[in-house]
Amino acid sequence: MNIGRAAELSGVPSKTIRYYESVGLLPPTGRAANGYRDFTAQDVDILRFISRGRGLGFSVEQVNELLSLYRDRERACSDVKRIAVSRLADIERKMQELASMRDALQTLAQQCPGDARPECPILADFMDPVHGPGKA
Repeated sequence: MNIGRAAELSGVPSKTIRYYESVGLLPPTGRAANGYRDFTAQDVDILRFISRGRGLGFSVEQVNELLSLYRDRERACSDVKRIAVSRLADIERKMQELASMRDALQTLAQQCPGDARPECPILADFMDPVHGPGKA
């Protein structure tokens, strides 16, 4: 099948499929007589696998490792779990960072009267050296 059909069946855009090929997540496909890529049903399954992993926020490297483990019939489930638990920890860390940003912005918005005066506590905070780049 051509790349358009593989994209349709997998839900992965053609451009993304080409990217996955270029970074080695999807093995190079064969070529039809007309020179176009010729994808198999197994390629579509791999694309769905990759898409699910990427949708859960796994990096390209992590998805590649998960694919390797999927293909290894002698794998230990603990190896897969280790990757999943690591990703979960990353998500938890990011959620804490986002909650902290939300709280800071909420405080700033509450401090701002939102009127016609030129003084703005939000902009003043941005210029505060205590809260400058790299500061919390």
